[in-house]
Amino acid sequence: MGILIPRLAPSLVCVLTFAVIFFSLSRILLPRIDDALAERRDAIDGQREQAERAAIEAGEVLATYREELADARHEAARLRQEALEQGARLIAEMRAEALREREAMITEAQARLATDRETAKTELHGVVVSLATELAGRVVGESLDGVVRESDVVDRFFADLDDRSAARLR
Repeated sequence: MGILIPRLAPSLVCVLTFAVIFFSLSRILLPRIDDALAERRDAIDGQREQAERAAIEAGEVLATYREELADARHEAARLRQEALEQGARLIAEMRAEALREREAMITEAQARLATDRETAKTELHGVVVSLATELAGRVVGESLDGVVRESDVVDRFFADLDDRSAARLR
């Protein structure tokens, strides 16, 4: 027998050892390995399903968030628009109130000016009459107080003066 052909006894020992090892691996160890791999596969599948559910849930939450964000932006834009409109309305009201107050102040000032003008006119009328009477009395050489006060000359003079100033203003 040659080197390449084995003898029966060592071959038989090798075959029996192989059979024992194969039988023990196939009956004891391989089922345990299969069970461990099956458990690991189930755990991975469970985690994958859980991850898929979490991804779907996250997508729904994201969609809800984006929808709420869009609603909030629309609400903010609406509130800004309302604030702008209210501000414009308040400005218009304040402007109208200021115009009313200005007109009231102008009317009051014109009335006060007219009253002051009449008062000044009356005072000046008396002063002019007394000065004119005194001057005329100095020219004539006598006191003319009584004569001028009873005469309509002074009244006609002032009426003519008022007519002239009114004609100039036109």
